[in-house]
Amino acid sequence: MNLYLLGATLIAALGGLLFGFDTAVVSGANDHLRESYQLSPFWLGFTVASALIGTIFGAILAGRPADIWGRRTVLFWIAVFYFVSAVGSALAWDWYSFLAFRFLGGLGVGGASVVSPMYIAEISPARYRGRLVAITQFNIVLGILLAFFSNYTIAGMNLGFVEWRWMFGVEAVPALAFFLLLFLNPNSPRWLVAQKRMEDARSVLERLGTDKGSVEQELREIRESLDLEHHSIKEPFLQKAYLRPILLAVTIAIFNQLSGINALMYYAPHIFKMAGAGAESALLQTVAVGGINLVFTMMALAVIDHFGRRNLMILGSIGYIVSLSSTAWAFYTYGTEFNETGSIIVLISLLVFISSHAFGQGAVIWVFLSEVFPNRIRARGQALGSFTHWVMAALISWTFPIFAAQSGGHTFAFYASMMVLQLIWVIVVMPETKGVPLEELQRKLGIK
Repeated sequence: MNLYLLGATLIAALGGLLFGFDTAVVSGANDHLRESYQLSPFWLGFTVASALIGTIFGAILAGRPADIWGRRTVLFWIAVFYFVSAVGSALAWDWYSFLAFRFLGGLGVGGASVVSPMYIAEISPARYRGRLVAITQFNIVLGILLAFFSNYTIAGMNLGFVEWRWMFGVEAVPALAFFLLLFLNPNSPRWLVAQKRMEDARSVLERLGTDKGSVEQELREIRESLDLEHHSIKEPFLQKAYLRPILLAVTIAIFNQLSGINALMYYAPHIFKMAGAGAESALLQTVAVGGINLVFTMMALAVIDHFGRRNLMILGSIGYIVSLSSTAWAFYTYGTEFNETGSIIVLISLLVFISSHAFGQGAVIWVFLSEVFPNRIRARGQALGSFTHWVMAALISWTFPIFAAQSGGHTFAFYASMMVLQLIWVIVVMPETKGVPLEELQRKLGIK
């Protein structure tokens, strides 16, 4: 693997780091937001979900601009959205302005979930593609850990009323760095071919490396997969020819959120408080969750191109089922009267849960979404998968405080039952995509 390819990947994956930071930072500010704006559980859920509503629009709207102006140009705009959202959320003058700036950040997150992994998939040779696209997930997890640690650090500084503003504001620094570093990245060679900029595409492929060892052969296969003489890059997306990849993308995205992962990401301190932890201990346990998430993501990144996407999903699904079932049992058993034993059971169960997610769905989803669509519709396909993911994330995050207030046991039992269905889907339906060039994978899925 050459250094130019690795450098371009790491820079593009910074969109993932900001994605993780932006989505998780609110977990440390929930109590402050509830007190500052006098929010009920319903309106607290809506406030947390405001960024997620932005991600829905960001995901569904990112595909077309990525086709027209290029993946790299859209990443520049995403960096701008992150920066303005961070500064605006920190300086928000009322609840409505806070919602608006969080929504803007959500646009950036939704766009990054589409464009960062898609860009990396399009610049990567097949033999490295899984681990390189998974760097996006690694950076998402690193961003989550940084958000948890940042929240814990700021909470320990005793800043009083402005504490939550600093939690949001620190994101402006990495957002600015992301914007500046993008000037070092090339355009996607597959996007350049679609624009008939063959010399530019050839130059980029010569620097990035190819699957076949021949730049001309790679260019020929990209042109054949686009087949723009018989297919337009603007042709209808929702058609029978693309039904299989569409169903695969939508299903994996739905299951990703039915695990309850975003409930843990956004409400981790609240969950640990429900299980009897004190405020400071809850924030520290949340940092432990972020650390475990990072470690198991690194493990998945190391083996995803050898072990395969399906095997990781199977192992992760089994871990989900065990950990979520034990969490549900703990809430059924202890209710609101948790002792030290019950608190430890919940902590261990949720650490197993987050490690199962990091090693399975978390590592696989963005890689899989970036692989299953043909070159000519990849941007729109990735947008659909991300759109589905974020719609489900908003629903889970909005409803969790309401359902958890009624019964923590029922809530986690529901998530566990959904993961049983995911395991069945992986075994029966999900194809393996490791090591297959994007153009060859298109043929394997029966798409001409």
